[in-house]
Amino acid sequence: MAIARRFLPSMSLLRAFEAAARHQSITAAAEELNLTQGAVSRQIRALEELLGSDLFVRERQTIRLTSAGETYAREIREALRRISSATLSFRANPKGGTLNLAILPTFGTRWLAPRLSGFLRENPGITVNLTTRLAPFDFSLDQADAAIHFGSPNWPGAELALLMSETVVPACNRSLLEAYKIEKPSDLLRAPLLHLVSRPDAWEHWFLMHGGLSEPLHGMLFDQFATAAQAAMSGLGLALLPEFLIQDELARGDLVRAFDMPMQSTERYYLAWPANCSAYPPLVAFQEWIVQEAQTEQEADGNSVGRLA
Repeated sequence: MAIARRFLPSMSLLRAFEAAARHQSITAAAEELNLTQGAVSRQIRALEELLGSDLFVRERQTIRLTSAGETYAREIREALRRISSATLSFRANPKGGTLNLAILPTFGTRWLAPRLSGFLRENPGITVNLTTRLAPFDFSLDQADAAIHFGSPNWPGAELALLMSETVVPACNRSLLEAYKIEKPSDLLRAPLLHLVSRPDAWEHWFLMHGGLSEPLHGMLFDQFATAAQAAMSGLGLALLPEFLIQDELARGDLVRAFDMPMQSTERYYLAWPANCSAYPPLVAFQEWIVQEAQTEQEADGNSVGRLA
């Protein structure tokens, strides 16, 4: 869709306004932009004429944004930031493309990062930028081209590709296991239990699956698996952790399974992306690659993966 030119102020006008809005000062904006105060004032006046409304309230030698000016300043600042980021990405990889991927921290560091070099070898013209997001967000307001999502297959305005399921196990360090003389599931109720904010009822589900629950559960709360795993290794309690993300700790003996009683989570891992970007070449390549990687791992566990719209 073409954008009417009358709604596109020049970059010089926008930069002058953004600097003045940020500093709340024409003088400071002029110093930053290496312009005279008169030049900055004229650019802001020109922008106000184009908009048909004042952006600042002028009081003697000071300025302050109007209510509408504050909203406009936030939006212009974000637009300038995205233009700058797009330019930087293009300069860094002019012959390929860039994929901005939002990741879940533990999944990203433990599962994705060790495999990502394979994708980059297969797609040498693509640059992948990683940022951390713990919860779904609005793709239209974020720079991410795609995101790793754990939960139900529901992300408004997005398409999803199913990656893998997840099995969690009760894990702790060996000393805690011995200290609380844990021999059967009900013994866990005497020990401190560690909970994840994103899955507050996971322990309840585990107890219902393995012998029932007789009392309310309490314990420390964590917002990331990595922190909960470290707390479990340090002897602070038992945590329900995804088995595929703690293989190294289990192999070293830093964590042990309290019982050989796994539980498959009802939620799944997905790749999510905005519906209007499905044909973006770096995204297409990454989606095909990560689904295949996940499928290869899940086939070893007897599970399957697929694609959802």
